[in-house]
Amino acid sequence: MTAIPLRAADFAAAPPISEPITAAAPTAPVRADTPSGPSPLMQRVRALAEASWPPLVGIGAFLGLWALGAPLVNTSLGSLPGPLDVVRAFGGLMEEYSAGRDAAAAAIAAGRTYAGPPTFVDQIITSLVTVAAGFILASVIAVPLGLVAGMSKRFNAAINPLVQVMRPVSPLAWLPIVTMVISASMTGGNDGWMAKSFVISAIVVMLCSLWPTLINTAIGTASIDKDLLNVGRVLRLGWFAKLRRLVLPSALPYIFTGMRLSLGTGWMVLIAAEMLAQNPGLGKFVWDEFQNGNQQSLARIMVAVVVIGLIGFALDRVMMALQSLVSRNRTL
Repeated sequence: MTAIPLRAADFAAAPPISEPITAAAPTAPVRADTPSGPSPLMQRVRALAEASWPPLVGIGAFLGLWALGAPLVNTSLGSLPGPLDVVRAFGGLMEEYSAGRDAAAAAIAAGRTYAGPPTFVDQIITSLVTVAAGFILASVIAVPLGLVAGMSKRFNAAINPLVQVMRPVSPLAWLPIVTMVISASMTGGNDGWMAKSFVISAIVVMLCSLWPTLINTAIGTASIDKDLLNVGRVLRLGWFAKLRRLVLPSALPYIFTGMRLSLGTGWMVLIAAEMLAQNPGLGKFVWDEFQNGNQQSLARIMVAVVVIGLIGFALDRVMMALQSLVSRNRTL
């Protein structure tokens, strides 16, 4: 092994040692109150504004076109009412409702029975109660049948021809038959909660609300993941336990979709049935105003049309909220 001699010149040629590295200058402290972005409140306000302006613009454009085009449309009763005419007619209907309430209170205080005509608000309440009764009856019948049809192929094959034949029949075609059957069955008067007109309208609503709920429930039940059903067989779950723990949680979205469709269809059919059968409700209000045949009646009909649309929209939103609530809180 050969040693390498070190010379003094090697040390002299070495680069000089640089100055010691000093610590980096401290950066300015970050203030805790320095905003890093929009506050949560501003974010919510911005999201609300972003979601609100398109429908507001659409509604404003529609109202503008309505106001401009209404005077150009002439009918036998005069020009078509514009938005301001409809608002004034609505105010008149509310005044009539207030006067009717005062007259009813005075009659009751005097010990008499108020026999005045139903107001616009009374007709709205009558239609809402009727559609609720028919919709509940339809759901009570359609949901169990749909569940059984979805779980049993034989039962589904048995009722499917009947469903496909009866589903396209207009509910208004059932109105004469329902009217005759109820009139023959109910021999009492036409007063009280179970008036003949109420029962007839509710059954007509039920007949048209059955099919969307029944079909969607059956489809949702039949489309359950087969692995879940296999788990039920492994756990030896009974029929009702499998229905409660496996089938219903999976089929709920389909069930509520069918119920939303049924409620919307029932609301539309109810107005037509009330007009045709002259049963109390918004439909009868529209027909009576049409029979009056004056400019004010035309504005009142437009008020009824707007209210019918708003109520239909509200009913759909209520069903959506109920579906969301049940989906979050179900403990099946």
